[in-house]
Amino acid sequence: MADVMMRTDGKLNVLILAAGLGTRLRPLTNEIPKPLVRVYDKSILEIQMERAKSLGDVRLHANAHYLAEQVVREGERLGFEKVWVETPEILGTAGPLRRIYAAGYRGGLLIMNGDAYCNFDLRKFVANARAAYEAGKADGSNRCEAALLAVDFPKVNTFRVGADGCLAGVAGRFGSEVGTAATFSGISWYSDDALARIRDGEFDIREFWKQEIAAGRAPFVDMTQLHATWIDMGSPEGLMAAVEARLQELGHDPNEAVVELGVALPADVKVKHSVIFEGAEIQPGETIENEIRGKGFKWIVNEASS
Repeated sequence: MADVMMRTDGKLNVLILAAGLGTRLRPLTNEIPKPLVRVYDKSILEIQMERAKSLGDVRLHANAHYLAEQVVREGERLGFEKVWVETPEILGTAGPLRRIYAAGYRGGLLIMNGDAYCNFDLRKFVANARAAYEAGKADGSNRCEAALLAVDFPKVNTFRVGADGCLAGVAGRFGSEVGTAATFSGISWYSDDALARIRDGEFDIREFWKQEIAAGRAPFVDMTQLHATWIDMGSPEGLMAAVEARLQELGHDPNEAVVELGVALPADVKVKHSVIFEGAEIQPGETIENEIRGKGFKWIVNEASS
């Protein structure tokens, strides 16, 4: 790496994963990448950026693939260090981490998802991750050089966490089938030591976890925020749930109608517990309830919250 400029100013690097295809939200995502879909007032990318900035002076990164030019422009507007475009293929979940490390960025790396609405205490998670890492260094085990934040989501809960607080396996894939069950939130932290071991061409981060377990360096699993808000907004139902959560967070009624700026409602239209995007077809006098509507689609979603 003699020709690589090393960034060693102590700042924590944050990578927001934003390269997905958004297939479950098409046709909404035909013209806009999922991380830029607005959740009431802001896109998930911007909301996650604001969460990351709660950590202080961080260096912000995102990756992009589908409609990448839009993500690049938004990253520039929001002041990201860099948006890493992946072409011709997506680099999976491990490739982007390796790419940032190989470019000389140091100081650890926090990973966040660009398709999940969540409100974790990131300061607490990073502090717990670093404490586990330092403990592993102190006792010579070198365990916990990476950390994964868990939630309790019974429909998934594929993590198996050992009595030592570290990842023991992923159900149906590798490792132990015994241990406390939990779900990976998509939030993770990697020390520079761990990042250095991600190999060129590695795509699936679960394979890296498997290798770490086999080498006696199992990632630490933070179980202190199991019941925090965590919503996969990749489906219409998830998008509606994310809008409800955002409205509540900002002190609004979660059943409030959300009408995108630039949408002119025809006369006598009533809208309740619905999201209306630009391009939606709406007839005068319509009553719209429990829907997400936009250009070329109309999705019926869950009943209004109580």
